[in-house]
Amino acid sequence: MCGTRCSGSLAVRYGTMKDNVLAMKVVLANGDLIKTANRARKSSAGYDLTRLMIGSEGTLGVITEVTLKVQKIPEASVVAICSFPSIKDAADVAIATMHCGIQVSRVELLDEVMVKILNDANGTDFQVAPTLMFEFIGTDAYAHEQNLRVKKIAEEHQGSGFQYFDSPEDKETLWRMRKEALWACLAAAPHAEAMTTDVCVPLTRLADCITKSKEVLDASPLLCPIVSHAGDGNFHTIILFDPSNEEHTKEATRLNEFMVHTALAMNGTCTGEHGVGTGKLKYMEEELGYEALKTMKKLKHALDPNNIMNPGKIIPPHVCL
Repeated sequence: MCGTRCSGSLAVRYGTMKDNVLAMKVVLANGDLIKTANRARKSSAGYDLTRLMIGSEGTLGVITEVTLKVQKIPEASVVAICSFPSIKDAADVAIATMHCGIQVSRVELLDEVMVKILNDANGTDFQVAPTLMFEFIGTDAYAHEQNLRVKKIAEEHQGSGFQYFDSPEDKETLWRMRKEALWACLAAAPHAEAMTTDVCVPLTRLADCITKSKEVLDASPLLCPIVSHAGDGNFHTIILFDPSNEEHTKEATRLNEFMVHTALAMNGTCTGEHGVGTGKLKYMEEELGYEALKTMKKLKHALDPNNIMNPGKIIPPHVCL
């Protein structure tokens, strides 16, 4: 989690890993053990080494200890779901909800392909249409009040079948289904492999990006369900393909590249939470520019002059000092 600066469905409320780590201990390439910070909630003492290490994917050091923030468990929570005629309508509601200042802890968007897969895997009968899942937290009265506010917003965008759940069993069942989405996809195509990719754009561009991407995904012969952390502009596509089929592999790669270039054209990022590794190296210069990558290379060389820490990741090989 720290290595890729990743997050999940609760990031819209609590932030990503960079927002939840106070300090860490890291072993550098020369064997030095450093402490990046103390436990104070804020500090302006020197370079922010904690943030430097978070997202470095093991290229600058080995993280051996992490000091995390502890979040309060909310008094109450309500989960709501609602269906929409198009994925754009669903995304527009997610955007409107965030812009209204409603304190949600999760806003998840599933396209109709994903909803059908989850229905088949779990024996449920949710409407097969683009769907939003919300979670509201706080006092019992506050959570239910926010639920009603979002219901009104959804109805203004052609939302239908709005349901809410406040029993622990129902809430657990719904979030378990969401968390197991990848495994449900693999079960839906047992002879396929999954290319899981993600992009993230400014929230105001989510509807445009996800709509444009879905048009291309729907036209593909491959099964490509979408799931999105819609509250922070991040969405994933699980591209199911046969790796032994050259045409499938080319098509999966084409779809991934289309999503990335679409997001970058909207001032987004090639990866919201999965990290760069080697798979997204080729997009780094387009996203950040050569000078930024050269600066990263200088930092890498200063801390790891012999290039022994996870070499070949994050920084493209053509970047020179």
